[in-house]
Amino acid sequence: MTARGPDGQDGRAGVVEPVRALCMTFPRTQERISHGEPAWFVGGKRMFVMLADHHHDERVALWAAAQDGVQRHLLEDDPSRFFRPPYVGTRGWIGIWLDHRPDWDRVELLVDEAWRSIAGPRLVKAHDAQQ
Repeated sequence: MTARGPDGQDGRAGVVEPVRALCMTFPRTQERISHGEPAWFVGGKRMFVMLADHHHDERVALWAAAQDGVQRHLLEDDPSRFFRPPYVGTRGWIGIWLDHRPDWDRVELLVDEAWRSIAGPRLVKAHDAQQ
């Protein structure tokens, strides 16, 4: 099955733009390529989300930083949608497949939580005050 973003686009492009739009709503976010994939950083330093299509096997996923316990909970809740990503999974990050009709509301929540887990309390407080 091919990834399809909320705008109906197929393929990787169908998920890059919606993920980019979600990530770029947060202050001090920068996008750059990391390990050959689009990734988003707080203040240009600490990554909070990256796309993963790096094995080029028709699977597209998002890897997101997560608070303690979130990974375990999501893996128990829905192992067909969530996975422990390589490399960063040992630090609690969670992976979500985007190529099988993802729940974009849940993706939005994961991106929000990822940013908050990396941004630091002062930046989070300033962001929340502007909302």
